[in-house]
Amino acid sequence: MQDFVFGTTLLGISLFIGILVCLEIGRRIGVRNFSNNKANEGYGAVEAALFGLLGLLMAFTFSNAATRFDDRRELIVQEANAIGTAYLRLDLLSPEAQPALRDKFRQYVDSRLETYRKVPDYVAVEAEIKRSTELQKEIWTDSVKASRESDWVPPATLLLPALNEMIDITTTRSAAAQMHPPAIIFIMLSVLLLASALLAGFGMAKSKTRSWLHIFVFSTILALTVYVIIDIEYPRLGLIRVDSFDGVLVNVRESMQ
Repeated sequence: MQDFVFGTTLLGISLFIGILVCLEIGRRIGVRNFSNNKANEGYGAVEAALFGLLGLLMAFTFSNAATRFDDRRELIVQEANAIGTAYLRLDLLSPEAQPALRDKFRQYVDSRLETYRKVPDYVAVEAEIKRSTELQKEIWTDSVKASRESDWVPPATLLLPALNEMIDITTTRSAAAQMHPPAIIFIMLSVLLLASALLAGFGMAKSKTRSWLHIFVFSTILALTVYVIIDIEYPRLGLIRVDSFDGVLVNVRESMQ
């Protein structure tokens, strides 16, 4: 986590400085251009097109990042519900088969919680995912066996579908955790930021004095927006996190007495 926060902070600061530099370069080019009385018609269309593209790209990346963030929180709730439902339906099995399966359920929920607690130690995460998968197989095998031994129909028709949903949601969560925009999107966004700053500085050259308020607000807001977009894309690594929603899984675990 610390490495990620340091990296994103460094990127934000670098963008902030880069925007300031491009504003100053653009202003100096503009001052030279205006002092030579060169024609300036047609520049507005270029600026509007570039700023419009920047706004569209920033809105697109921010909106998608926020949507994925909400989806990841929703998936945690769905997994908790799936596990809770499957655990309750163990009551359909014979009393002899229930204790061992309930114990494996508790181990399984502990493993699922540890999987995300160990981020960003990906070696430990992979080991925990492997342990969860093995427990899934054991739970499924034991449940199928217990359902076959029962003369009652509901264990097979109610328990097994719930187990299937519980197992499938883990794949969905793993896939969702890896869904991010291509790197070229962030590269293009950074290039557009710097190009827009260059043109903004060019436009500021019409004023004889620099407005430091406008310069710093412009640079800060743009750099901060990119920082937030990247941070929200990785909710297990940065400052904006989904860890609080793990509480629903913790509650499910505490109910397994």
